[in-house]
Amino acid sequence: MTLGVRALCRAATAPGLALAGVVPDVAEDPAAADAVLRSMLQLPEVGVVLLEESFYAALAPDLRLTVDRVARPVVVPFPGPGWSAAASAEEQVVELLRRAIGYRVRLR
Repeated sequence: MTLGVRALCRAATAPGLALAGVVPDVAEDPAAADAVLRSMLQLPEVGVVLLEESFYAALAPDLRLTVDRVARPVVVPFPGPGWSAAASAEEQVVELLRRAIGYRVRLR
């Protein structure tokens, strides 16, 4: 079975994901995103969920715990449109590894 990539984002971000070849699921607010993400977690064909960072930050505590503990799908937050400074690529990779293995690693 081939595992797919899904994206969960706001309407403003959807066209960019579609141009990249990822079919986006659109949610208007964090509550709607929680509901869509809960349903995505039940789909065996989904291997990766790209989740807009603002939705990831607002996840309900029980859903955050589930997302951090499941092996599949891997939920990867991505920055939405904005002009604020983001964490460095290295910091993002370290955080992703920490979530995946449960231990903070040092990249050198």
